[in-house]
Order: sequence, then C-alpha cells, then structure tokens
Amino acid sequence: MVSKGGYYAAHAAGFRADLGSAVRTDLVRDWHRRSPARHFAVAVRQFVLLGLVTVALVRLTHPALWMPLAVLQGFTVFNFTVLLHEVVHHAVFARRRPALERLLGYAYAVPSGISASQFTRWHLDHHAELGSSEDDPKRRHLSPKTNARWLKLLYCTPALFPIYFRAARRETANYDEALRRTIARERWVSMAAHLLALASIAWGFGWGAAARAYAVPVFVVFPVAFTLNRLGQHYSIDPNDPAGWSTLMRGHWFWDVAFLNSNYHLEHHYFPGVPFYRLPEVQRALAPYYERKGLPWRTYGQLLRGWFIENRAPHTDWRSSQ
Repeated sequence: MVSKGGYYAAHAAGFRADLGSAVRTDLVRDWHRRSPARHFAVAVRQFVLLGLVTVALVRLTHPALWMPLAVLQGFTVFNFTVLLHEVVHHAVFARRRPALERLLGYAYAVPSGISASQFTRWHLDHHAELGSSEDDPKRRHLSPKTNARWLKLLYCTPALFPIYFRAARRETANYDEALRRTIARERWVSMAAHLLALASIAWGFGWGAAARAYAVPVFVVFPVAFTLNRLGQHYSIDPNDPAGWSTLMRGHWFWDVAFLNSNYHLEHHYFPGVPFYRLPEVQRALAPYYERKGLPWRTYGQLLRGWFIENRAPHTDWRSSQ
C-alpha cells in the first residue's frame, strides 16, 4: 500500500486557524449536532422515490410523462452517493455505530452500483490530499487530463462509467490485498443487484419499460447529474489559497433539493463532520468570511459556461483571462 503525505493538513494550517478565529465556537458545535431522524427522513424519502418512480416509469409510455420522471430517477440514484457520503463522515448518528454505519453504507452504495469500501477510502484520501495533483485520487485519476470539450462531454454520457471505474481501478491498485478483495466483492454484489433489477423489469414488462425505468435514468441522466455536481466541487478554484481549493457555490433551493445539499462542497471541506442538512446555515454564517477572503460566488450556469464554452481547465482560477 502506497503511503500518502497528508497534503491538505501540511498546507492548510494557517487557513484553518484563520477560519477558526472567524467563527464562534458555539456555532461550530451546533452545526455538528447530528439528528438521525432528519437523516432517515431523507433516506426513506429517497427509497420511496426510487420505488414509486420505477413503478410510474414502467407504466407510463408518453414521453411528456416519463421523461421528466426519468430525470428525477437519475438524480435519485445519484443522491444515494450523497447519503453514503454522510456515512463516510460519521454524520448520521450522535456517536459512531460501526455495525449500523457499515450496513447503511452497503444499502446506499448498491443503488449507485459502487463499492462502499472503495468510495470510503477514495473519498477520505481526497480530503486528506486536497490540493495535491498527485495524491488526491479524484484529481489525479478522474479529472480530464486533456482540456478538450469533446472529452468533457464524454463525462456526460455512458462513457462516464468506464472512465470512473478505470480511475477507481488505478487508485485501488495501491490498496492492500484485503481491501482490494472487499472492494471486488462489493462491486460484484452491486452489479448483480443492477442486473437483477434490469432483467426483472425487462422480463415482467418488456424492454421498453426497462429502458424507461432503468437504462435512461442510469445511463443518460446519472452521468449528467454526476458531472454537474462535480463541476461545483474543485474545478473553479484559487490554487494559491487553501481557503479557495473548493468552489463556492451560491445556495439555491432547487439545487439544495436536487443534490441533497451536496452543492455546498466548500462548506463541507471546511467542516467535514457537519451533516448535509445543516450546510446551508454554515454558508449563511460564513458569508462575511467569504467576502473578506474575496472568494467568488458561482452558479451552475456560470460553471457550465466556463467548462464547455470557455473551455476552462479543471483545478484552476477561472477568474483569470485565458
């Protein structure tokens, strides 16, 4: 197993001290309060949506009805990774419950077809190595290395899946053998569950229903949701200031619902243990700090323009002229 260097901690000490002096301790403590009831209310809603929308997509055949539902379903599938993300950061229960967290991790990973163990290690390494072009697995293996529009567009298509799994395979090669076996086993379980779901819908209701209820949400909508969400993470940044190593996204009720508050990615990196349902209040409280630091507010419209039209490179300062 390759040892990483803890790039973020080594470079962000001054920023962390500055941030600590800008926020009241009681506020930070309040933000970290975890409410299992609030978490599971959202989780149950997501599973209910998954089931009900699947039934609707099987039954409805008019494009004006099933296409909007397919979009909803694709975002629902994506948002199970957000719920898994909460488990990774122990943001569900008031105190750690390893057995329950492991069970929840499996339950949230399967709808998105990923390994809970791989996602956990990948994501925690991303936090520890934020700012490093070599040790941050997301930046090294998943970000486009060629700044070309055609390649960026591929991430919005089913090509995302081989791109992502190739990136994960390269990073997983550095893990110890026991973890690699666990990841392989979990991937097979997730893949089997997806194949079973697809085959069941096709066998019971035909391939048209399978396309509406499974193929379009998973292979057409999910990549778009994934790419859009990732645009709001670390592509438009200030490489020279750890306070700006994540993108400051302006909160909006639509994206808060569509992405389960995972659009508050900068706030999450500032306070990784804060549950997703408290991130909007973190942003509101930190607005004066952002103003003092001169961090630019972004919207998804601005990011899409910068990414595809202006062809900006990832992990760079998009305020500068090209």
